[in-house]
Amino acid sequence: MGTDLHELLRSLRVWDPEVTSLPPFDPAAAPAAPLPLFATWFAEAVAAGEREPHTMSLATSDAEGHADVRIVMLHGADADGWSFATHATSHKGTHLATHPYAALAFYWPTLGRQIRLRGPVTTAPSTDSQSDLHARSTGALAAALTGHQSEVLGSLEELAKESQAAWERAQREPDAPVPTWTLYRLLPDEVEFFQGDERRRHVRLKYGREAAGWTKELLWP
Repeated sequence: MGTDLHELLRSLRVWDPEVTSLPPFDPAAAPAAPLPLFATWFAEAVAAGEREPHTMSLATSDAEGHADVRIVMLHGADADGWSFATHATSHKGTHLATHPYAALAFYWPTLGRQIRLRGPVTTAPSTDSQSDLHARSTGALAAALTGHQSEVLGSLEELAKESQAAWERAQREPDAPVPTWTLYRLLPDEVEFFQGDERRRHVRLKYGREAAGWTKELLWP
């Protein structure tokens, strides 16, 4: 099994210059702040047909400082930060209550692009959290109403029963409150834009937050 996996990995190729053409990126033309560039790259990922471009990796740490990572959905990005949501009682929520600092990473392979952010995380007011939840789909509300996120599950039958009841309530009460549902906002200290190059001359531009605004610097790939 190990040999088969190794051979499979060796057979894969990323950005083969004979068949790959990635977009150019001129860091000298980048805006003074990262948010406009993020919005441009996000729109280009959507236009390129990237599947689920709004998904991102969220890295947190627990009380012992041990790292954890998972995929979550971007709920917005503005002057208040990049936002995502979860139950305050989930692993993500308890981690952030202990260490309110996190990292985010987007990867859009069609364009050979990554965006990495890290910074402090704050919780939005409860009214904003509930508004965020109720602006989403019936399925999202049903999942939130099911609750118990990250708890041990006794059986799939138990999940099916609880989920069905939650779906029925979500359809019956589209404004049903979920007190533990929390909107989080990461206000980055650093944002890095990575543009892959098929000849491995990758362009990395890092923004750093300072009191007077943002600095920009290039990083070796």
